[in-house]
Amino acid sequence: MEEIRLQKYIADCGIASRRKAEEMILQKRVAVNGEIVTQLGTKVGQDDVVTVDGQRIKPTSKKVYVLLNKPAGYLTTASDDFGRRTVMDLIKGEVHTRVFPVGRLDYDTEGLLLLTNDGDVAYAMSHPKHKIQKTYIVTLDKVPSQKAIDRLRRGVIIDGQRTLPARVDLIENNMLEISIREGRNRQIRKMAEAVGYEVVALKRISIGILKLGNIPLGRWRHLTKVELDYLRKLVDKK
Repeated sequence: MEEIRLQKYIADCGIASRRKAEEMILQKRVAVNGEIVTQLGTKVGQDDVVTVDGQRIKPTSKKVYVLLNKPAGYLTTASDDFGRRTVMDLIKGEVHTRVFPVGRLDYDTEGLLLLTNDGDVAYAMSHPKHKIQKTYIVTLDKVPSQKAIDRLRRGVIIDGQRTLPARVDLIENNMLEISIREGRNRQIRKMAEAVGYEVVALKRISIGILKLGNIPLGRWRHLTKVELDYLRKLVDKK
């Protein structure tokens, strides 16, 4: 194995995404050959001993990809210091390879979540340059006006920056289907607030060609060959 960046090594071990791995390094939770490392540019090779929280980790050759229908009331994280329920509890005892969530769904948000131990796929799925479309079913506290819908379609200011144009369709009454190509923190909820509404329920139904379909709430399935090919093309995309 040629030398690679430490955060990629951690992701290849199925511990966390590269972004989360960077946080772990900065938190002084990672050691290489017995020495705590805090430099994100650090590289490691096959003969190096890498530990996270005192436990040695090694890359896994078996790649696992799971599509989960996340219920509200679960944290999108591999573990929680306060003992709260996480998405890992939903696959415990069924998926026997260590995986981590790709991206994030809020505690109160339901829907499609990808879990994998493939660091390259996680990186590609999360990279802003790919502008992968994510679609949500959004229930508002009241019926939205046409003016509000048009504003959402054009883009609104949240956190001091305008959102990209979105696809917004009124399903019925106070329910919208919204598709975005960004991944900002609590973006859908903040977009709704920007036009005077509150999100009372939120469900993600697709990420690119990955569809929630009829996966029961709290359950999961493995990816199909077509879906795997789609992810591999994202990784190969320059």
